[in-house]
Amino acid sequence: MASGSSNWTPRQNKLFENALAIFDQQSPDRWHNLARAVGKTVEEVKVHYQMLVEDVQQIEAGEIPLPNYTRRAGASNKSYHCIDDQAQRLKNLNLN
Repeated sequence: MASGSSNWTPRQNKLFENALAIFDQQSPDRWHNLARAVGKTVEEVKVHYQMLVEDVQQIEAGEIPLPNYTRRAGASNKSYHCIDDQAQRLKNLNLN
């Protein structure tokens, strides 16, 4: 089941996220279990995890702005577009 490809499909990314929730840092054979869950090698999983950690660190440090998606009128639940204007984003922000 292991794949030599370094490309990750959306399905593999979702499987990875789910597996991370199951196999925490204290889990025995964590890396092997994560690799088996997504069909990748242990090394590929470790590299992917490190990239995820770096992305989260950059987001938390404010180095990468979070997009603000709003639903388009009359569109399906999965149809969103990004608001580019910072003022419009703040106007749409409702914390109540």
